[in-house]
Amino acid sequence: SIQDKNALHLYSVNGKYLGSETLKEEVSDMCVTGEFIVMGSLQGFLSIRDLYSLSLSISPLAMRLPIHCISVTKEYSHILVGLEDGKLIIVGVGKPAEV
Repeated sequence: SIQDKNALHLYSVNGKYLGSETLKEEVSDMCVTGEFIVMGSLQGFLSIRDLYSLSLSISPLAMRLPIHCISVTKEYSHILVGLEDGKLIIVGVGKPAEV
């Protein structure tokens, strides 16, 4: 965060710069899962981005409170989101019939 601007930068394993994306929110936690980056912000948004292009995979989900931590189940079926007030939100991943 430089001068109230936040960005996500992507580098290869060898340190080669691959790209970046400017963010509107301040990231509080993130988790890399498979080919996706799952991010939570202090503004209360849960975002899922493609690991290689850094573009949003879906529209950010509003949690209404700052997100403190994020975890993804090992089957990649659910995202666990810890909020500032101590609540744990469980978000199903996939199509409604699969969840």
